[in-house]
Amino acid sequence: MIFDEIKLKKILKSKGLTKTHLSNNLGISSRTIAKIAKGQHINEGVAQKIINFLGVTAQDLIFTNPLLQTLKTQKQLGISDGIYHETQIKLTYNSNHIEGSQLTEEQTRFIFQTKTIGQVPEGTPIDDVIETSNHFRCVDYIIDNAELPLDEDFIITLQRILKEGTLYSQTFGAGVYKQLPNTVGGLETISPTEVQKEVQKLLFWYNNLKNIDFSAIVEFHYRFEVVHPFQDGNGRVGRLIAFKECLKHNIVPFYIDDANKWFYYRGLREWKSEPNFLIETCLFGQDQYKLLMQKYGVN
Repeated sequence: MIFDEIKLKKILKSKGLTKTHLSNNLGISSRTIAKIAKGQHINEGVAQKIINFLGVTAQDLIFTNPLLQTLKTQKQLGISDGIYHETQIKLTYNSNHIEGSQLTEEQTRFIFQTKTIGQVPEGTPIDDVIETSNHFRCVDYIIDNAELPLDEDFIITLQRILKEGTLYSQTFGAGVYKQLPNTVGGLETISPTEVQKEVQKLLFWYNNLKNIDFSAIVEFHYRFEVVHPFQDGNGRVGRLIAFKECLKHNIVPFYIDDANKWFYYRGLREWKSEPNFLIETCLFGQDQYKLLMQKYGVN
């Protein structure tokens, strides 16, 4: 049985307990406690002891998001041929390429697999390489923290990770809101002086929705891109946020491949008159991800 650590922490907190109480009262080893934290299987008998001690049902504690659990497990074990591996490649290559990265998918794969630069064409911007490595870190950060609430700190952290060590960061800083006006696909964006207020308003709207479904995540993405809070990295950060929220709400994620970037930009540009343009493009990206899930047997 696999316990959801977030669920367990909430139940323990509501009862004024800690994991130490589980160890002391039930004789559960620190190794088993560590397995729960890592999202690993624990003995059925031990799991039932915890359920009975807390006075809850198994459904109150078990992990019910198979994709997120698989990504966590494969990340932790370093599995090199699985959906975690392909998720890193597909999300990173396509998201960076949309923004003008010169690295190919195979070069992106090589960087992920070997943690080295390898052979890149002469004249390739160094930031392309750094941001590729950083994007892998962003995806890992999301997998580790997918179930946390989406807040301002989470968004800023993603942009900081993405831009750390780049030439850009030497001028504008990493994890810093924009200081100069910018645009996206011909859309006017929020002025620098209004950014923090608009990000907070956007988060208040989103976090108070009664039901967060695929369309709500796509709408958040559109609204985030209109704010365009950072000097650079907004598209990638916005798509990473969508990935996180899909994982959190047990929705199949999506990615926009390079072949569909113009449909994606059209969807952003024409959202107010026809939101289905963007929704349909993202649904196609979801179909692409479903193929990965089928290939690797994740249901």
